[in-house]
Amino acid sequence: MAKEEPKKNGYTASDIYVLEGLEPVRKRPGMYIGSTGVDGLHHLIWEVFDNSRDEAMGGYASEIEVALLPGNRVRVADNGRGIPVEIHKQTKVSALETVMTTLHAGGKFGGDSYKISGGLHGVGVSVVNALSIWVRAEIFRDGGKFSQEYKIGKPQGKVKKESASKLTGTIITFEPDIEIFKEIKFDANKVINHLREQAYLTKGLKIRVLDARNYEGKINFDVFYLSELNLPIFSHTFYIEGGIVSLVKYINKNEKAIQDKVFYVKKEVPELGAASVEVALQYIEDIETKEVSFANNIKTPEGGAHLTGFRTALTRTLNDYGKKNNLIKSEDDSFTGDDVREGLTAVISVGLREPQFEGQTKAKLGNPEARGAVDTVFSQAFAEFLEENPDDARSMVGKVVLALKARKAAKAAKESVLRKGILEGLTLPGKLADCQTRDASESELFIVEGDSAGGSSKQGRDRRTQAILPLRGKILNVERTRIDKMLASKEIKSLVIALGAAIAEEFNLEKIRYHKIIIATDADVDGAHIRTLLLTLFYRYFEPVIEAGYLYIAQPPLFRIQKGKEVTYAYSEADKDKIVGKGVVKTSEEGEEEGADGEEGAKKASSGYNIQRYKGLGEMNPEQLWETTMDPAKRILKQVSIDDAEEADKIFDVLMGALVEPRRAFIETNAKVVQNLDV
Repeated sequence: MAKEEPKKNGYTASDIYVLEGLEPVRKRPGMYIGSTGVDGLHHLIWEVFDNSRDEAMGGYASEIEVALLPGNRVRVADNGRGIPVEIHKQTKVSALETVMTTLHAGGKFGGDSYKISGGLHGVGVSVVNALSIWVRAEIFRDGGKFSQEYKIGKPQGKVKKESASKLTGTIITFEPDIEIFKEIKFDANKVINHLREQAYLTKGLKIRVLDARNYEGKINFDVFYLSELNLPIFSHTFYIEGGIVSLVKYINKNEKAIQDKVFYVKKEVPELGAASVEVALQYIEDIETKEVSFANNIKTPEGGAHLTGFRTALTRTLNDYGKKNNLIKSEDDSFTGDDVREGLTAVISVGLREPQFEGQTKAKLGNPEARGAVDTVFSQAFAEFLEENPDDARSMVGKVVLALKARKAAKAAKESVLRKGILEGLTLPGKLADCQTRDASESELFIVEGDSAGGSSKQGRDRRTQAILPLRGKILNVERTRIDKMLASKEIKSLVIALGAAIAEEFNLEKIRYHKIIIATDADVDGAHIRTLLLTLFYRYFEPVIEAGYLYIAQPPLFRIQKGKEVTYAYSEADKDKIVGKGVVKTSEEGEEEGADGEEGAKKASSGYNIQRYKGLGEMNPEQLWETTMDPAKRILKQVSIDDAEEADKIFDVLMGALVEPRRAFIETNAKVVQNLDV
């Protein structure tokens, strides 16, 4: 519930500092929200939420509600102090209007209103205002409810007092401008995942997410929190007391930990230039690294000074421990940064008085003092942890030693594979049927399943631009395998050499030999499995290929339908039904379509049709394969993209990881509802 107003809250118009106006925002929105695509659209929510979250970080708010509403609107409500509404001395208009319509006007530029803040109060909300076709601000403070509306950043009247109220808080409702954003479609899962992280970072803060976009009834917006209405809509609430230790456990929920105790330290170090340093970590039985960093509760996906300080301290501390305990015999056995980060899950969070982010979207932290603060706090606490928890220390260092050995083996394996590729001139007799052109921009590589499909595709292709690489059986599951063992697989080795651009950290996209890499597997369970294995391989070791838009999935037809001399191909059951009639329910082994007993309409609809269901590409002759799957003028290709690498990472962990139960749960939950899986 919204809380009643204390008599004095220490937050007035004099705490609002003005630096410049709003003019540049609509001209160059990407400078302020990163892009005008899906990430930029959601960034509007983050900016408004950050202001509410900062109230909670200061101890002034305990609840925040984010609601997705019909008509592309979003409503964010908090029970903080409420934005000041009295006249601002510098701007001569209300402090609320100043905050909402002036870039770099907020309570975070000076004074003591906020010791730590994620955004600059007013920067975010003013940018949202500039990029929205409509905004309404409702303020509860000073014994009343005040409001003001805006269109494309311009106030539609002065701030007015609507009624008396004992509550305090702020409600911002906005509708993004369709002229700015390519598509206005909020992703509830994206919102939930982002706000879940914020709940882990702010102890004692209750965050609710509502999705009322499909609700057709009337919503009473006079209530402070829409959750009070108990509408029949989706609702999710987060309230987490465990902080970043709980976040580490959540990230590792589908993994097997090798240490019993999650390491954790939090310390206030104003003398080192940081208000606070907080770190939690745990090693798991995996080879993947998961590092999540925050500065003032703002996620920094590109890291920055705080992450650098953590990595330096982690490597040095584990090396010191290894030498002290005679686990490192020589300099050749010293751990590298990659060694100590293998299988690591870590959350690093710093609080700074004046955070310096690179770019308005705050992807990377620039404060140099954050590096030293994290290094000092973490290295001291982690060294003590290793001494006080010898069993966990042995498990962790043992994991790092295995990583060191694997690194050396992987280096030898990669050098062997790359050297082999150079010596053989990138030609694989009996495997790769290469194309004639050497222009990568017009070259295509079809990765097909088995010799049968390989034979048909080699005969049916355009030899000038299309290369064929048949795979024999299912490739190795790289999710569970180190790179040295992975490169021992003949199929993977063939693919690495065919691409010609090395692998993993040595991968060089500029050297890749094909700008279209097409996965063409059968439309059955085995084909789907092989396709998933290949997607896992590309995601883990050739991610730049996906980011460049070079990876595709072929869509071969499921049915060949002939009536007289006319031949049509259907790519789904729905396509087939449109051609032969909806009553058709069964395909015979001979390819004749039959209706169920008593369904005369079905028999009549299918009369005269000869229908063949393809079980695999190998069942097509070269002409059919070219016409349906390989001809650029007629084929259907699905481009593989990574809209959310983190979410894709989680899915691959579940589907291809070592633990069975999470995979079974995922399949049972999604098997009946998934129509198209976009990775």
